Amino acid sequence: MADLGPIEYIVLGFDGTRLAGDTAPALVDLLETGMIRIVDLAVVSRDPNGVVCIRETEELGPEMAAAFAKLPGSVPGLLSEADLEELGNELAPDSTALAMLVEHLWATRFGSAVRAAGGRLVLSERIPHAVVEQARASLASTASS
Repeated sequence: MADLGPIEYIVLGFDGTRLAGDTAPALVDLLETGMIRIVDLAVVSRDPNGVVCIRETEELGPEMAAAFAKLPGSVPGLLSEADLEELGNELAPDSTALAMLVEHLWATRFGSAVRAAGGRLVLSERIPHAVVEQARASLASTASS
């Protein structure tokens, strides 16, 4: 059996009840460059009245549906309907979430090499973008003082 890269659960939030912008094309770019593989993906919306809707990618409009149709190798069903309902109930009214299980393919070969050398992962922690930007701003203001 081939090694798997790290798999991460990612939820992206959007205002309104639909995805917009270059989200799908940017995701397809990550797939085509071999950086990631989508293991499962779902779109969950909560309308202004609080009603939760789990949508198929074909229901996202022609441009988004076409982009998401390019997603290879997915294993639909790992994100359970119960999990998606729970996510939907946590959304603010009039908002949408794109929930994904993403395999980080870029780490597969490196992880195999580390394990073959007797190494192991000791810590892995995602640092949110806002925290990094705040640290950079703090460093920049200190450097200019």
